[in-house]
Amino acid sequence: MSDKSKNTTGQGRPKKTGPASPGKPIDPVWAWAPYEPDARRPWDLPRAGHLFRRAAFGATWDRLQRALADGPARTIDALLRPDAEMADFDKTYDEYDAAAARSNTTDGLRAWWLRRMIQTPHPLLEKMTLFWHGYFAVSGAKVESAGLMLEHVQLLRRYALGRFEPLLEAVSHDPAMLLSFGAAANRKARPSGDFARALLGQFGLGAGNFSEEDASEVARAFTGWFVLRNELRYIPREHDDGAKSILGQKGDWGSKDAVRILLRQPAAPRRVVRKLYRWLVSETDEPGDAMLAPLAESYAKDYDTGKLVETMLRSNLFFSPVAYRRRVKCPVEFALGIIKGLEGMAATARLGSDLAALGQNLYRPPTVKGWQGGRNWINSSTMIGRSNLALALVSGAGPYGNKLDPLAVARKHGKPDAKSACPFLLDLFLQGDVDPKVRETLLASTAESPPAGDNPSQRLRRFVHTILTLPEFQLA
Repeated sequence: MSDKSKNTTGQGRPKKTGPASPGKPIDPVWAWAPYEPDARRPWDLPRAGHLFRRAAFGATWDRLQRALADGPARTIDALLRPDAEMADFDKTYDEYDAAAARSNTTDGLRAWWLRRMIQTPHPLLEKMTLFWHGYFAVSGAKVESAGLMLEHVQLLRRYALGRFEPLLEAVSHDPAMLLSFGAAANRKARPSGDFARALLGQFGLGAGNFSEEDASEVARAFTGWFVLRNELRYIPREHDDGAKSILGQKGDWGSKDAVRILLRQPAAPRRVVRKLYRWLVSETDEPGDAMLAPLAESYAKDYDTGKLVETMLRSNLFFSPVAYRRRVKCPVEFALGIIKGLEGMAATARLGSDLAALGQNLYRPPTVKGWQGGRNWINSSTMIGRSNLALALVSGAGPYGNKLDPLAVARKHGKPDAKSACPFLLDLFLQGDVDPKVRETLLASTAESPPAGDNPSQRLRRFVHTILTLPEFQLA
């Protein structure tokens, strides 16, 4: 392994110096240029861990080590375009989902989606599917059909790294979406203004970039579309075929025209880019228009989300202190980071319920704006809940059984005892990014004589639980 790829245990996070230090002006050209490791900004374990927290749901030790050997470019290549045969994997899980949907509750769908996230050869695809789930915020509580919710999430997955224009067109004609916004009957005499406002504002342009008249005209453009017996149908006689003026363009517009006109507005690509910046780069700073302009201009040409994601993940800014641990993990990221690191599985039906208690109920976003994220994930109640969930996952007993074993993972990687296993587990979960005094205190506690009847497995389980409650592990 080259010097710039070495794993230096305990080396910590990227230093807050240089052109991308928080609070300092940043050149957008530099920000979005590809990151090239050098002596000042080496490709190391903290940066590899950062990449897998954002573009996946964490990583195993083997995956981290392979990333160090491969370098950032090849590692990101594999995240974007994995070599694994996805068709067979997706076919298997689609069949599981279909069976779960027949129960007509979203609980089974939630469990299978969590299992797919854990086992998928393409974690970035699932991470982006989760992003779009929050972006469109269709809820099973309003749709009341597990089958339609399954089709909705499958639609999101199909376009997750594809082009936004066909995604928005498909979602705007999705039965689950129309039901969720009370737009199951778009009659000529009674267009759905709420859905039109959501399409223009929440999904497209953002508040302040359209008028109430625009919303009324878009609602007219969608007349004729109905959801009957959970199927999308178009009834020509219910379509208002009169002239409409949408965002300054006049014509006999239909629903697809409305989507096309919306996406030709400069505010549309800026809105998606800003949302993705918050998801992949940072949610603690608000980038100016000048910072996002290069990405928005490029995105507007073809709305290629995969290309936009790739630019962000390869960028200097992504691997700078501006992005490093600048997002609070959502509950799904928190739990799956534990499971992935310990190379195991969990009872995902129970896990889905526990994550819902922490505020992230998959298939049931809390409002039409999705999950607020950020600091909203963290309060005194959820921190206790996260600690309890972490303990339940690693305790070796209780509702999750003994499917996650820190000692077994440590021994697999050549760390047979507490003295060698504890530093390894710190680096597995925090990649060396922990205050030296905290690290010293944690490791010193494991060197003390164990109580009578204690055993190495239980000591390591307690040690891992302590790691999982540290502030650093709550951040992506």
